[in-house]
Amino acid sequence: MANSKKKQVPLRLSESLYNAIAAWAEDDFRSVNGQIEYLLTECVRQRKKTGGPARTFDVPPDLDLH
Repeated sequence: MANSKKKQVPLRLSESLYNAIAAWAEDDFRSVNGQIEYLLTECVRQRKKTGGPARTFDVPPDLDLH
């Protein structure tokens, strides 16, 4: 990232979401924190590229993370 100064943000995740991100992070050789930062960065890049969200939801998606 261009800005080396980072903000700390408390984040609450369900256990199943955390476990899914942790497994994904391990596959990508990242920490969980690094994986979340990577995913958020990619979402922001996509939004800037398209001028809006890649996908919108009227209702939050039902993620089957079990």
